[in-house]
Amino acid sequence: MFDVLVYLYETYYRPEACPDSEALVKKLSAVGFEAEEISKALGWLTDLAEATSEYSNRYPQQTAFSFGMRFYAPQEMEVLGTETVGFLQFLESAKVIDPMQREIIIERALAASDPQVSLDKIKVIVLMVLWSQGKEPDALIFDELFSDDEDTEPRLLH
Repeated sequence: MFDVLVYLYETYYRPEACPDSEALVKKLSAVGFEAEEISKALGWLTDLAEATSEYSNRYPQQTAFSFGMRFYAPQEMEVLGTETVGFLQFLESAKVIDPMQREIIIERALAASDPQVSLDKIKVIVLMVLWSQGKEPDALIFDELFSDDEDTEPRLLH
């Protein structure tokens, strides 16, 4: 599923640029994606649109200027892990995502049905949430989202 999402992000500048569902399924099949993978990805994107709409309707007062602290439920921590939670906090403190986007990212990560969602998958989810909302991260954050976590050299912290 995540490979299909990355392909859509790389191929279509905005969600509106995607062809209709039937044509998109044909195109994705022609590129070599399996029908099950395509179905999961398109269902996940449909649910993303619904979650975005639901959060914006349910919490219209929630803005990028909310300063509350987010406590994670044990089930969320089990799926996300501390590295992912730290990454989400980094993105929020860097003002790449706002609290509402964070909640959508968490909801979509839990919907992925993985026992634990890796940091690489969270990065794809973040990109897809921003992409679906027509927002693009700046170049440095974009590089961070596409960086390879398999790098053997440790990061230097200053």
